[in-house]
Amino acid sequence: MRLSILDQSPIADGMAAATALANSIDLARAGERLGYHRYWAAEHHASPALAGAAPEVLLAAAGAVTSRIRLGSGGIMLPHYSPLKVAETFSLLSGLYPGRVDLGLGRAPGSDQRTAFALQRDRRQPSPNDFPNQLAELLGYLEDDLPAGHPFANLARSLPGRPEIPDVWLLGSSPDSAAWAAETGLPYCFADFNNSDGAAIARQYREAFQPSVRAAAPYTMVALWTVCADTDAAAERLALSSRMMLAHLLQGVLIPVPSPETAAAWLAANPHAAQRRRRMIAGSPATVRAGIAAAVAEYGADEAMLVNIVHDHAARVRSYELVADVFAGHRLAA
Repeated sequence: MRLSILDQSPIADGMAAATALANSIDLARAGERLGYHRYWAAEHHASPALAGAAPEVLLAAAGAVTSRIRLGSGGIMLPHYSPLKVAETFSLLSGLYPGRVDLGLGRAPGSDQRTAFALQRDRRQPSPNDFPNQLAELLGYLEDDLPAGHPFANLARSLPGRPEIPDVWLLGSSPDSAAWAAETGLPYCFADFNNSDGAAIARQYREAFQPSVRAAAPYTMVALWTVCADTDAAAERLALSSRMMLAHLLQGVLIPVPSPETAAAWLAANPHAAQRRRRMIAGSPATVRAGIAAAVAEYGADEAMLVNIVHDHAARVRSYELVADVFAGHRLAA
């Protein structure tokens, strides 16, 4: 089983966002050293908690300090962008780092609706909901198979990284994303950290999968919220920060990552605020290994991608170290 990293570039309370970006590059280095298969950067906008507004920029920087680990977007929120611009950007990355680049695509805004509207170039009306058309155009550029009569067909040959192109993934947490991934023959990453009831959706993806030039068979990755420390109690303490953040998010409030002490006090004073819980695998190495293995079996997944938000960067790196150690001999390093 492969293990990979999804990085949301968390900003701790009192931390400069630039420090969070430096921490992301440090995590990419650590991921390669520890044998993780992929390092993916998430896309979020206008957030006091998450600094990763431009995954493609982070990936370029991470590629410059690594040599083996795959680099990818988790994901690029395609509705914000021109398919040609995304094709050019990830073609360029693929030319810089041949055989190492993944283009993970999503349709969520990665922001509130006002910010999503601000990201639009044309603000006369909201952007249309035409994700399947955008996806088809993007794949047409990368694979140079737009119909001969398509007005942009000749642009495909101008991509700057050719002959290298990225491996394209579809990301999501809903039946729609699974259906599109199956129909287009793409590997699929399910965001269990957003929706922990996705096993049936992953099964539908595998059953409906249509082989393509992109993948001969379905390939499923599950993204799991995972916090590991030396003991169960220590991991649960680290996880308090994200529990407080989630409780505020459900109320429409965005906050920087609080310290465990701040979170413990707030959660104690607001016992009903965090009743809704998503799956969180938090504990000692043995506890986390069992939790990851159970989730992978539940999804029938080929790979697990681990994501977490904790207040202290050293504790975050240590979490990935402990997971890598406990799975040593069970992961593929390339």
